[in-house]
Amino acid sequence: MTAQPAPRLTRLLEALLDVGTDLDLSGVLQHIVDGAAELTGAGRAALVVADPGGGGRAEFRAPGPDPVPETAVLLRAPVLVGDEEFGELRLARPPGSGPFTAEDEQLLRVLAAQAGVSIGNVRLYETARQRARWIEGAAAVTTALLTEEGTGDALATVAERARLLAGASAGVILHPTAEGGMEIVTASTPDDPDGMIGATIAPGSPVLEQLLGGEPVFLDDSATDPRMTTHVRHRFGPSMMLPLKAGGRLIGTLALPRRRGGRPYTDVERLLATQFASQAALALDLADARRGRERLAVYEDRDRIARDLHDLVVQRLFATGLMLESTQRRPGADDVRDILGRAVDELRSTVREVRSTILALRQPPGEAPTGLRGRVLRETASAAVRLGVTPSTHFRGPLDTRVPDRVADRLITALRQALAEASARPGLSRVEVTVETPAALPEGRDGVRLSVYDHDGDEGRGTTVTWWAPL
Repeated sequence: MTAQPAPRLTRLLEALLDVGTDLDLSGVLQHIVDGAAELTGAGRAALVVADPGGGGRAEFRAPGPDPVPETAVLLRAPVLVGDEEFGELRLARPPGSGPFTAEDEQLLRVLAAQAGVSIGNVRLYETARQRARWIEGAAAVTTALLTEEGTGDALATVAERARLLAGASAGVILHPTAEGGMEIVTASTPDDPDGMIGATIAPGSPVLEQLLGGEPVFLDDSATDPRMTTHVRHRFGPSMMLPLKAGGRLIGTLALPRRRGGRPYTDVERLLATQFASQAALALDLADARRGRERLAVYEDRDRIARDLHDLVVQRLFATGLMLESTQRRPGADDVRDILGRAVDELRSTVREVRSTILALRQPPGEAPTGLRGRVLRETASAAVRLGVTPSTHFRGPLDTRVPDRVADRLITALRQALAEASARPGLSRVEVTVETPAALPEGRDGVRLSVYDHDGDEGRGTTVTWWAPL
């Protein structure tokens, strides 16, 4: 006849099974205290652990009668995770219920030993999950930055993803300033970001020296750390400041602050965030290089189109104009002389417009115009929506080399005002802008002249605004 295991041994095995199969830390800790209370018949069972969020302690208690006073605690057992004392199991019985036995103590120590192993396994499992989340996050950021979806605001993409992964109050990107400090240029936060953009770390800060040297900075409390100098530091507590460095070049800094009083970052979180920052910096660098290649391809296409327009279209139009002019001079051409004259004028106007288009193509897109011609083209293009028509623009003479900046600024102001006045007139069918130098001014001096002509196609009325200035 097979001997049956003792009831207490059965309960111990069940308690060990409960503790060893849960992968949630809170669940494991609750199983420990429940098992300790059931095995020993304690009136009270509690597991006291350090509180990672507030620096105090936290207790997990088994359900039962009201707690017994602390002086009645009669049995304790440490819970060790490796060489670290994670917490302490405390058991108590009400007065008059009898002392704990040696068997109670032995069962409690077995349970505490298994608890330490289970807690260690839960930590490893949670670390693996955290690592997987950070790796997935870094991969998602890299994919976004290297595809069309991430080209809008690459820094905001990095800041938002890092904030979510770290459980931070904000994700912040700082850039080095010309003065030697650092300035917040991007902030992702569910809270009010007021005042964050533009906040700076002053030159000479010890934090700044570490960051510029490519070293991460970890703060226990941003609000009270004397190394912090930004005016928004009082909003935050624990923080990580991680350099974004790729190819030996410091792109910026990723800061991940938590709220004041928030849970400190663990060593694992610091390591994973640092690795994420390195991956994100590389992705930012690659994305920037890709956009640079795309811009170069656009410039090359625009330059090729400009060359084709110049070498083919302009030359053919010019040759056609010469043929028409020679036809005017032939005997018997009196009947068509007016028609030929108008055709020549139209060709000349077309040549000027094509040359203006060539100039616009050679102006890099998205950049501030570099000369007077480019600035005039930018103004006319901007006014097209208001006017309802696209102005035709004509240039005569070496405007970019002969017209000084101070005169060019005044001309652009006059052009802007003339286009605004034209947009207020109904029924516009055509707007022509002409800028020429050298132009003979009323007093006989050379200068620059601006003419803006707008025409009402329905009623045949036109208005010309002329502005000029000596050089």
